[in-house]
Amino acid sequence: MPDKEDPCDLLKGTPGYEFCVRDNDGGGPSDGGGPPGAGGGQGLTDGAASNVRELAEGLIKKLQGLVAPDSTWAPENLDSWIYQQFLWLGQHLAVAIFVCVVVVCALTAWQGAPRLKQLGASTGWTLAAVAGMASVPGVVMLLNKALSAAFTTMFSSNESTLFVVIAKDMDDAADADNPLSVLLILAALVVALAFAALVFMTRNLGILMFVCMAPLVLASLARGGDTSAVKAWAQRLLGLLFAPFALLLVSPFVQLAEGALVMDAFLLVVADVLMLRMVFHGVPYFGPRVAGAARALVERRTDNPLARAVVRAGAPDYYEQETTPRGPRTVDTPRRAMSQDGGVLFAAYGIKHREQKGRLTTASASEKAGRDAARTAQISQARREARGAQPAPGGAPPPRSGANRPAPTPAPSPAPTPHPEPTTPGHP
Repeated sequence: MPDKEDPCDLLKGTPGYEFCVRDNDGGGPSDGGGPPGAGGGQGLTDGAASNVRELAEGLIKKLQGLVAPDSTWAPENLDSWIYQQFLWLGQHLAVAIFVCVVVVCALTAWQGAPRLKQLGASTGWTLAAVAGMASVPGVVMLLNKALSAAFTTMFSSNESTLFVVIAKDMDDAADADNPLSVLLILAALVVALAFAALVFMTRNLGILMFVCMAPLVLASLARGGDTSAVKAWAQRLLGLLFAPFALLLVSPFVQLAEGALVMDAFLLVVADVLMLRMVFHGVPYFGPRVAGAARALVERRTDNPLARAVVRAGAPDYYEQETTPRGPRTVDTPRRAMSQDGGVLFAAYGIKHREQKGRLTTASASEKAGRDAARTAQISQARREARGAQPAPGGAPPPRSGANRPAPTPAPSPAPTPHPEPTTPGHP
């Protein structure tokens, strides 16, 4: 029995031979356009479905790699040049603080036990700070790898997780043959990929900044063990590391959406809202502004009410407050300074002295008002514009202008009061 011939051999020497071999693997046309018994190639519809499936799987892998990557931009060991600079500065700062504590304790050694206790605490906390500076990069690297592995387990480990359900529904869902549903899930994956890229950029930049700040923050322990700065630093760093776990709110609804690509797309939209919230709440200092910029970008580019509602849910309206700019210092007049010192003296003798509140002098108040005039004018202008934009209460029409206002009707003049005629004496 002769071997099966490859139908593509008939096209040797023509431009279509390479296309036949590459796309059909030598199997010939899918509609039987070859010798009998020749294997049929992959059809156009099957090939398109396979390409769409591969595209979806590639987007899912990119999405997972951006939201919870197994590596960050932060230094992973002490050999990093960037971290070496901050480590040198932090170590020398801790040693300088320790030397100052030793000098102060030596000069006040006559106080006894309190200074000895302070010296011991400073010594122990300085050693702990220096050791902590050297261990921060490795600890952050191991913690991030553990969190990445946990995220992968929760979202793509079995058939009840979000990404696996989406990949499965691309083949087995009731609407898998509907091109509109396929386009919808692909569009949702692309949009989710954009938000994941935003999370990736802000999260990695934040982790890099806080890891590099670690030596400077830990050096504050050398003074005696004040851990307030270290607690604030650790809280923000852990918030950045654990931010991707906000997507766990989607997990309980995965089983409900299984079997429908439209519901999978809806879950991805919810995930977009959560990722934008991750940026808003999880990224310190600049998170609200970054999320607000993403919202403004979407609102400028589209009029779709659904898209606007999604970004508004992820980046809600908010007010900002700023620190009052530092101006010239305030000092007491000679009279007030003497009055305050006199009050202290009277109090030493047991005499009550009423403390009076201070106020700026006329010249100082005038100077301060001139400095704040520009800000006051802006606030007044904004208030006037806000009042002008508000509708009249009760739906009443706005007041007419002077040109269209009718002339006022004159009030009627009072009727003349009758006066009694004078009577002549002797007449009735």
